[in-house]
Amino acid sequence: MSQNPIGQTDNTTVKSQTTSSTTPINDYVNLVDPSSQWITNMSVEEAQALIRSGDPKAVESIQGSYALAEKVGQTVWLARSLSRPLRYFMAKQEAGPLLVIAERIDEIYEYLKTLGLHEQFNPVYTRMVPAHYVVRLDVVGCPDPNPQYDRYYTPSEAKLPVDIEEIGRAYVGAMANEVSTWLQSIDEKEPVGVLLSGGIDSGSVFLVTLHEMLKLGMTPTRLKAFTLNVEGGSDSQQTREFLERLDMSMYLEEIEATVEDVDIHETIRVIEDYKQRDVEAASMVLTLVKKIRERYPEWNWLLDGDGGDENLRSYPIEENPELTIRSVLNNHLLYHEGWGVDKIKHSLTYSGGLSRGVVRTHAPLASYQFRGFSPYTMPTVVDMAERIPFIELTQWSHEALYALKGQVVHAGVKAITGYDLPVFPKRRMQEGAVSKKGYEELFKGGELAWRQYFTSLYL
Repeated sequence: MSQNPIGQTDNTTVKSQTTSSTTPINDYVNLVDPSSQWITNMSVEEAQALIRSGDPKAVESIQGSYALAEKVGQTVWLARSLSRPLRYFMAKQEAGPLLVIAERIDEIYEYLKTLGLHEQFNPVYTRMVPAHYVVRLDVVGCPDPNPQYDRYYTPSEAKLPVDIEEIGRAYVGAMANEVSTWLQSIDEKEPVGVLLSGGIDSGSVFLVTLHEMLKLGMTPTRLKAFTLNVEGGSDSQQTREFLERLDMSMYLEEIEATVEDVDIHETIRVIEDYKQRDVEAASMVLTLVKKIRERYPEWNWLLDGDGGDENLRSYPIEENPELTIRSVLNNHLLYHEGWGVDKIKHSLTYSGGLSRGVVRTHAPLASYQFRGFSPYTMPTVVDMAERIPFIELTQWSHEALYALKGQVVHAGVKAITGYDLPVFPKRRMQEGAVSKKGYEELFKGGELAWRQYFTSLYL
């Protein structure tokens, strides 16, 4: 079993590497840090061999967090887990095409600058490898051939029984297994932080992490719950109440910030995106991890609950005119993948759903050299969520769907850990971390202005 922990590339340093050779190949370069791969059921080398096969069924067997690319002849195979991004760009040289692969758009741009090829670069020409697909690229010249997509993960046809207690035990149990595996992969002396808002997802991750640490005989004093308070945000009070109910206030560390500490332009540069909700959420995460880094220069590991909303389809349908209760309940992985790679609305530059939005947490943590992990993005947990009989449980009711996550996760945390998870009304992190006045002031710019700013970074 691989013991490589989840890690992110330090984006201040870009090194040219290939996955199969120490000698750069003139038509292909992979800038992804090899040490960032975290694969739990095989070695990284075994996983690379499966990627080289191009066989979706083989790739499906890889468990963990990874972003892999392998070249065989003139064909490059790419695949990534839901938990992290993987991008590519095809440049033109006199000798032929050059395929550059990286986690970030700016890494590709900076590498092309070293070769004098950056003038042909445009961020919208970069492509994101969509989660749950093996992508085939043939590096054969001009014009560039379209990538080929082969799905490697399809939700199981098996369904859990229409029983909240059993569903909760299975879902949170799968999450707990991933947390246990992750804890055993890092140095037992390292401190562990959870980004806690007091909500269902981050709260369940905190309680399961504490339970698994105690179960494994680990020292619970390694654990902290970090919460952000921007000039009176309500999350800080919610988090205090969450922990007080459980007699766990000793784990809380509140991080205070001002509105001036929140830099929207920095957020856009870090996440390389401009979507309203992702910019809002990432701004809060970035502010929080920046403050944690200032306080703890040597801290490495942070957990969060990203992906929990997508798994339990817990978003207000009324806010999106493209959605109905039927589209949400009838379409597997809608919130994970968007409408799908074969649909007009699929973004080639960004992918869709959480496949796109995962940068809202991944990139801020990486920018301050933290190594992050959300068990809710792991394949086994996503698959267990897809087995939930949503239609039978909700009978097409919005209200029943919105209540479902609290019911399932509360039941599951109780069954797995014995803790009575406090469940508060749902709100987004960006709406709870900052006061209402501060929220309105910070995010008044809007998506169009943010998109224009991002584009200006490459003019």
